[in-house]
Amino acid sequence: MDNGSPPKVVRLVGVYDAVGTLRGELAYVVGTALGRAHCSLCDITHGRLRERTEWKVCRAGLPVPFETFHRNDQPEPVRTLLAGLAPAVAAETDQGWWVVLEPDQLERCGSSPAALVAALEQAVAVLGLRWA
Repeated sequence: MDNGSPPKVVRLVGVYDAVGTLRGELAYVVGTALGRAHCSLCDITHGRLRERTEWKVCRAGLPVPFETFHRNDQPEPVRTLLAGLAPAVAAETDQGWWVVLEPDQLERCGSSPAALVAALEQAVAVLGLRWA
């Protein structure tokens, strides 16, 4: 519904550069330990075993829901939009889907949930989007 106003972000979706199966998770853990696997979004949201408390607090402060998926379980519209790009963050708006953050932008967050929130806010503004 385009009424001339900027697209309104209603949801953010982060896609990890990992496969969300038991085998995929184990391969990622081993690959990380061996220096062969890396996902900057994983580094931002998770510690060694679980979701980071700092990330939970930052996510709760966002004006819209932020959901995360793996390469193999991401929603089809996100899969189509990102076309294999991961890690990445996409925004669902009232006017369609947008790529908000790409791998290099997530890497620059340096594992910091607060830096991710700042990058999201900046990207939304630069893309001409608005929060719901």
